[in-house]
Amino acid sequence: MIDLYTWTTPNGRKISILLEELGVPYTSYAIDISKDEQFDPAFIKISPNNRIPAIVDQDSGIHIMESGAIMLYLANKYKRFQCEGAEYWRMVEWLMWQMGGFGPMLGQVHHFVKYNKGKSEYGENRFTKEAHRLYGVLNTHLEKRDYIAGDNRGMYSIADMACWPWASRFEWQEINLKDYPNVLKWYLLIAKRPAVQKGYSIPKFTANIPLL
Repeated sequence: MIDLYTWTTPNGRKISILLEELGVPYTSYAIDISKDEQFDPAFIKISPNNRIPAIVDQDSGIHIMESGAIMLYLANKYKRFQCEGAEYWRMVEWLMWQMGGFGPMLGQVHHFVKYNKGKSEYGENRFTKEAHRLYGVLNTHLEKRDYIAGDNRGMYSIADMACWPWASRFEWQEINLKDYPNVLKWYLLIAKRPAVQKGYSIPKFTANIPLL
């Protein structure tokens, strides 16, 4: 049994989507970051960096913070949604790309463009430009591919589950996915998956998955 501590953010949705795809039993606990619940001492014992998501594996007693580490742990524990051979490292490469770039940079777009528009022209321009660059990188990589990692046309893996929730906030980023047709095709393919639709609304429903 996995205990998932999460909220309705892209990083949180990575893990709820993965758990739904795995079909394993888990319990979700809402950590409302708008109420600073991530600073509760009990939660900090699980996640010392006071960030969601975090998990506790009741089978082993292991607790893990950082969404990328959690995804690697779960994929390894259940031996699913991870590539093999050289493509394993391709999967890890793109997981790290998301952790180091796609997520943090799009998060800055949310901060400057959605929540604080007009307060910093420099911030808006800098991070919007970087967002478009990153979408371009992903669009080029997905040419003639269905998924991010894996042989031939690729296989659905944790690399996709890591990147997809950030792309699902394209409206917050003022990104037109039609400008990135390979990303759009990939995005819609994953959005149709029942486990993605269910995991998107953990720990609570906020809105339907945005579609064009």
